[in-house]
Amino acid sequence: VLRRFKENQEENMPTFTKHTIPECPYVASQSVLSGKWSLLLLHHIEDGPVRFNELHRRLKGISQATLTKQLRQLEGDGLIRRQVYAQVPPKVEYELSEMGQEFKLVLQQIELFGAKYIDFIKNKEQ
Repeated sequence: VLRRFKENQEENMPTFTKHTIPECPYVASQSVLSGKWSLLLLHHIEDGPVRFNELHRRLKGISQATLTKQLRQLEGDGLIRRQVYAQVPPKVEYELSEMGQEFKLVLQQIELFGAKYIDFIKNKEQ
C-alpha cells in the first residue's frame, strides 16, 4: 500500500482507487493527509474559494512547485475543487469539495487541540 501511495504522489494521481483503498480508516486518512502542507491548505481553503497566489502568500516557506503539487494531490484525492475561469490573465480558485466539507469538523477539532497543546507546553515550562 505504501509503495503504491508513493508512486501515486509522484504522478499527482489520487492516493487510492476503489481497488487500492485500505480497509482501515486511519490508514486512509493518514495517507491522504500526509503531505506537509495538506492540513494548512485545507484550513486556508475552508472558508471559501482562494486563488493560487493568495495561498502562496499565506503559506510562508512553500515553493510554487510544492504548492502546485500539494493542490493537485488534494484535488486528485477529491478534497478540493479547482475552478479555472476563462479570462486574461488566467484566474484559478481552489475550494473544498463536498468530501472536503466533511473535513471541516476535523479541522476545527485540530485547531482546538493545537491551542490546548500550545497552552500545555507553555505551562509545562514554567
